[in-house]
Amino acid sequence: MVYLTSWDEFVERSVQLFRADPESTRYSMKYRHCDGKLVLKVTDNKECLKFKTDQAQDAKKMEKLNNIFFALMARGPEVDIAEVTGKEQLEAQPSKKGRGRKQ
Repeated sequence: MVYLTSWDEFVERSVQLFRADPESTRYSMKYRHCDGKLVLKVTDNKECLKFKTDQAQDAKKMEKLNNIFFALMARGPEVDIAEVTGKEQLEAQPSKKGRGRKQ
């Protein structure tokens, strides 16, 4: 098992692993509340990639990775993942709606 320390490297290698063999690639996550650690794992029974973090801000990164894998599984391994990450950036912009009284 390989623990990768760089998030970008983990995402890149995970997508490559999935595209190489989408039928046998699995993605799992495990959170240990007592330790406050999140472990993400991608494997195809030949190679196992793991990423471990204890940072709360990495939850947003994990959500983006989930969306990438959902797109790859739903649309096929040849989908352009730039479309998936681009849409999220547009949706993440806050709306300009106020909560005050209407005048």
